[in-house]
Order: sequence, then structure tokens, then C-alpha cells
Amino acid sequence: MSDEKRDLERESILLRMLWMVIFVIVWQLAELVLGAVVLLQLGYRLFYGAPNASLLGFGDSLSQYLAQIGRFGTFNTDEKPWPFADWPTPRAPDGEAAHSVPPAAHPARDEEPKL
Repeated sequence: MSDEKRDLERESILLRMLWMVIFVIVWQLAELVLGAVVLLQLGYRLFYGAPNASLLGFGDSLSQYLAQIGRFGTFNTDEKPWPFADWPTPRAPDGEAAHSVPPAAHPARDEEPKL
């Protein structure tokens, strides 16, 4: 193997190691955010009787993001996670249906208020 090729491989693995360290730090922060989402979703579920739709979507996206970091860090893929790739799109929930609030009824706009 030529010295130039060996130097490129060494530089490549050192750069990958740097990205892995950065993504381990990002993993730790994202893990804290996911823990907060879990607790918020639990509180919302206890209060309203159904999970929050926004938290369902964000929690799914965040868990997919953590999986992408894990795949990159364990050499299962060379594709770096967000911000180098698109943020994962949330999938449809497999569990309970989300809490929904029906829109409020509005009076007709051309009616004047009655006194």
C-alpha cells in the first residue's frame, strides 16, 4: 500500500473519530430531550386521557435520530445524521390516537353583536 493511500485512510479514520465524539455529545443532549418528551407526554396523557399529537411526532423523529447516531457510531452506515442529512420524518403512531381539540364555533362575521 502506498504511503499516500495510508495517510488518506489515517486522516479519514481520524476525521470519523472526531465526528463520532461530537455525535456522542449530541446523543447525550438528545437523550435528555427525549426524557423530557417522555415525561411531558405522560403528564399530558394523565391529564387529557390521550397523548399529544405534536409530542408523538417529535418523539418519533427524535428516537429515529438517536438510531441514526447509533448506526453511524457503530459503523453500520457512513451517512452522518442531521444536520448532514434530513431530519427524520415522524411515522404514524402504532399506539393510542392523539388527543384532538375540535375547532371552536365562530359566529357569522356579518352579524352584529346582540346587546
